[in-house]
Amino acid sequence: MFATISRRGVLTGTAALLASTALPRLALAQGGGRLIVAADSEPRQLNPAIVASNGVFFISSKVIEPLAEASYDAGGLKPLLATGWEGAEDGLSITFALREGVSWHDGTPFTSADVAFSAMEVWKPLQNIGRSLFANLETVETPDPLTAIFRFSKPTPLQLIANALPVVSSVLPKHVYEGSDIAENPANRALIGTGPFKWGDYRPGEYYLLTRNDSYWGEGLPHLDDIVFRVLPDRAAAASSLEAGEVHLAAFSSVPLADLDRIAKVPGLSVVTRGYEALTYQLTVEINHRTGILSDLKVRQAIAHAIDKDFVLDTIFLGYAEKATGPVPANDPTFYTPDVTTYPFDIAAAKDLLDEAGYREGPDGTRFSLRLLPAPYFAETRQFGDYLRQALAAIGIDAQIVPHDAAGHIKAVYTDHAFDLAIAPTVFRADPAISTTILVRSGQPDGVPFSNQGGYANPDLDALIDEALVTLDPGKRVPLYKDFQRMVTADLPLINVADWSFTSVVADSVTGVATNPRWVVSNWAETGLSE
Repeated sequence: MFATISRRGVLTGTAALLASTALPRLALAQGGGRLIVAADSEPRQLNPAIVASNGVFFISSKVIEPLAEASYDAGGLKPLLATGWEGAEDGLSITFALREGVSWHDGTPFTSADVAFSAMEVWKPLQNIGRSLFANLETVETPDPLTAIFRFSKPTPLQLIANALPVVSSVLPKHVYEGSDIAENPANRALIGTGPFKWGDYRPGEYYLLTRNDSYWGEGLPHLDDIVFRVLPDRAAAASSLEAGEVHLAAFSSVPLADLDRIAKVPGLSVVTRGYEALTYQLTVEINHRTGILSDLKVRQAIAHAIDKDFVLDTIFLGYAEKATGPVPANDPTFYTPDVTTYPFDIAAAKDLLDEAGYREGPDGTRFSLRLLPAPYFAETRQFGDYLRQALAAIGIDAQIVPHDAAGHIKAVYTDHAFDLAIAPTVFRADPAISTTILVRSGQPDGVPFSNQGGYANPDLDALIDEALVTLDPGKRVPLYKDFQRMVTADLPLINVADWSFTSVVADSVTGVATNPRWVVSNWAETGLSE
């Protein structure tokens, strides 16, 4: 236990870390300091322009920047590599004004050519989210080094693209990637960006090291000398390292929820829930509609009725979540509607639906068996898998859990379709078109993570999704997405159970915390350490 983390305490903790992880012994600049962060996983792919996911952003966003970041200010966006954007009235083009005086970490000037290359060669063909979001992007014109004009074959809402910028617009250096196999380029592992921190080092199972970019375009930034992401997959280890003063920050609820009340009382530590508002996770039951039994709506309704959401919130999330009503969370002020079909916990109703569908209990009380694959990324998804197995047993469904590591789960669900039910931590990213409609839109190619790989196809729903994608007027676009929620909850291509966010445990010596709604996956230029 410690009373406060003083400058002396920070240096002592850092020395211990240097010894324990064999980090290079870099001098700590006066007034800057080394921020030590607990990381509970090691992404294999660190390029956010290819894989737009929070596990990648957590590290890479400090090195590689998007055109804009989320903001608490009016308008919801803070300019980064773009200083402004304007959409044409016909929706067929968006013009970006780019920031002057920005250089890549190797000294090469940043220009519109980098934006055009990233959009056309990476975001559109390769990125997990961009390949659908930019499907109608035809070309990017670069009339001068500080202007990029995106031209679309169909009307594209400025509201959508603006909402998506923090997630999909990580810009790569054209001169590093052009002419290479982009997916295999060495710079995907030793990142080169424009951000406040440069790539330093990586030792598997030990740490990632990022160092200060002394040529950063932000005046007087960054405040830190370097950031160490210390690999601590054991949540108990993250908690004990915080209490010992060896780690300053543990994000993404890497301290177990059950420990938060205790650790919040430790002098010098604070539990922070802000900084995740634009990162709402959704506990989702994915359904393989290729499984004949699950193609029956009554069976899907029965499964929905078998889930006690109150129990899930109280027991698994310990109150750090909200009950989901559908594919858009209630904390979204623009698109959410409560006017949807709901499925209250009702075992009798679930059994009646299964009887009506023709799946009556056998002599042993079992109606049929299913393969259940809980995503291994979070304790909550694994725990919910155990709960769902028991909940389904109560209505006569024998759910057999099939465990996988992260790579095996991705392959089994999204490439091989070797599942009946899967538990996914999907993410709502400020607009249904960014990463939500892809969960139910038919025609997704095999192998795209967090997309409709269950074979669900509804032409009416597809048509609505396609219409909303080219509707320019927010006054018409928003009602379409409210209809989208009503259609999804009525037909249940998937089942939304809970909407949850995360917590951070932060040493009081850390400044500039939770300054935007995506803070944990933003660039941390304004984050520092007090004396």
